[in-house]
Amino acid sequence: MATIEFTAFPRNTEGRGASRRLRRTGKAPGIVYGGTVEPTPIELDHNALIHALRNEAFHSSILSMKLDGGDASQVLLRDVQMHPFRHEVLHIDFQRVDPSRRIHMKVPLHFTKAETSPAVKVHGAVVSHVMTELDIACLPGDLPEFIEVDLSELDTGHSLHVSSLKLPNGVTAVTHRGKDPVVATAVVPKAVVEAEPTAAEGEAAVAAPAAEAKAGDAKAADKKDDKGGDKKDDKKK
Repeated sequence: MATIEFTAFPRNTEGRGASRRLRRTGKAPGIVYGGTVEPTPIELDHNALIHALRNEAFHSSILSMKLDGGDASQVLLRDVQMHPFRHEVLHIDFQRVDPSRRIHMKVPLHFTKAETSPAVKVHGAVVSHVMTELDIACLPGDLPEFIEVDLSELDTGHSLHVSSLKLPNGVTAVTHRGKDPVVATAVVPKAVVEAEPTAAEGEAAVAAPAAEAKAGDAKAADKKDDKGGDKKDDKKK
């Protein structure tokens, strides 16, 4: 996976008023922190930042940040504050990365092969994605862009849990208090469930007249036998 690069510049002014004026000039205020260096206020080109934020990998990858044209440093995107109703970045946070220290990061889940699962192919179920991202721990060099979730074995009445995911080498899932959360489950739509009893009722309705006809034929045969028996008895007398 290619490293995503971006450029930032030192920010000399701080405070809400200064940040507001900065945004009016097409810049987005931010900060980079972590490591052995003091937190550094930064500013970024707003339009370029909005474009980068549309890329899923920008949120879950090691990024290469060039500060004011100097040497590049590795950082992680940690937080983005957006305007409540305008497509505008109010503030953005980055964390410096130490290659030798494990990091915690949320990465997106990519679901595959749902259409070949018994739940969908045989029972017509709908797969529900209970989780869309997973909290993991790993060294920066092992950080995956996403985790693939194979749904090919999912069946109705069963769920796929975190413990069943195949994680890349060096990557572990972070769960709370030893829990094993559900990642995906399959549910048969109500319309499909109701259609099955209706079909069975239709078959029963067709079978009922046939059974009644058979019973009628049997009664008629019994009556004939009774009449025949009476005539034979009269002749003997």
